[in-house]
Amino acid sequence: MNPQDQAQPAISDKPPRKPLSRRTSLVGGAVAVLLLLAVGGLAWYLTRPAATQGGPGAGRGAPASTVGVATAEKASVPVMLDALGTVTPLATVRVRAQVTGVLEKVLFTEGQMVRAGDLLATIDPRQFEMALMQATGTRQRDEAQLDSARVTLQRYKTLLGQDSIARQDVDTQAALVKQLEGTVVVDKAAEGAARLNLGYTRVVAPVGGRVGLRAVDIGNVVSGSDANGIVLITQLSPIDVVFAVPQDRVAELQQGAATALKATALDRTRASVIDTGVFASLDNQVDTTTGTVKAKARFANSQLALFPSQFVNVQVQVRTIDNAVVVPVTALRQSNTGDYVYVLNAADRTVSLRPVKRGHATVEKIVIVSGLQVGERVITEGADRLKDGSSVVLAGDQPRPAGGAAGANRGKRQRPDAAGAGAPAPAASGAAAAASAPASGASAPRHRRASQAEGS
Repeated sequence: MNPQDQAQPAISDKPPRKPLSRRTSLVGGAVAVLLLLAVGGLAWYLTRPAATQGGPGAGRGAPASTVGVATAEKASVPVMLDALGTVTPLATVRVRAQVTGVLEKVLFTEGQMVRAGDLLATIDPRQFEMALMQATGTRQRDEAQLDSARVTLQRYKTLLGQDSIARQDVDTQAALVKQLEGTVVVDKAAEGAARLNLGYTRVVAPVGGRVGLRAVDIGNVVSGSDANGIVLITQLSPIDVVFAVPQDRVAELQQGAATALKATALDRTRASVIDTGVFASLDNQVDTTTGTVKAKARFANSQLALFPSQFVNVQVQVRTIDNAVVVPVTALRQSNTGDYVYVLNAADRTVSLRPVKRGHATVEKIVIVSGLQVGERVITEGADRLKDGSSVVLAGDQPRPAGGAAGANRGKRQRPDAAGAGAPAPAASGAAAAASAPASGASAPRHRRASQAEGS
């Protein structure tokens, strides 16, 4: 070969390859990543275990949900007005002394129940007895002078008839009689005031109720100007509860005011009834700051369970809805389109979504105005996991056979190694088992001889 030919490079007939651009490389890499993700997602979907039903959108074949049910009933539902009220006594009287004097006796104990007219305390009466005696003496003196003047006037009138005395003397005596009559009237008033002051030394209860804490002690000088007085009496039976009514419900109370509306006083937790009474009256104007009207209910309070200034919950039964279709409150559901319930189809153990119109509600029951019939069964528990047509299981139903669960998983693709490991081998026929028995028995001596040879 010529050396010049060796020095020259061989010329290929193929055109030179163009290098790939950066954009093409990025697109190709992205496509490859997407293909890998798609293959991985497909593999996960084919090999994942069966999903458990967890909501209205659960897949087909998911297990049925266990729910609680209740039957729509016909009942009379009371319409109640609930409010927070304050216990207010009918009368609260601060007993004060009407005269000034030394407190001599205290005849009550703190917290005692008293009746109107019961003696509570006494004030030293001696100075008032003396004043009464003085007023009585003055009256008796002036009455004696009046009697003497009347006798003299009668004598003057006789002499005037005989023309033995001047008429001026008769008229003067008549004026003196009238003057003394006025003086006697003043004396009687003074005597009555003295007798009244003497009666004020006995301090009596103006109303019946419970006495509070004593404000004075024996030996103190008391008077009508004392700010605390002697004691405070609060009337407890009967007693009122004042509460606020929304102005939108005033018309209901006015319509039922003709009849005795039942009122109930509940404790702070609304767990127990303190007392029952009747609705009494409404105020005559609306409070513009709160938009409410004050109302009053009266209670007998025979057990003294209601205490003045106590806060209680008040329920007033405004009216009663008769023959209403009611269901438990937990059966009613809300959505953007309105209220609905899930109705149980007992034949195939499925539920149907039923739009309804709600009415008045109590703590436990709610009135269904339309959309539901008496006797239909509605779902009360577990409705969050349901949709229209979902299968359900009641609490008292028998468990479903295992074949149903196996049928739900039928048709799912499994890996060969998982199927071989998880599924038991098919049982051999009787002939195959009999044929394999001698073979296994013959192979046992050979294994023993081989192990002995290795040991030697």
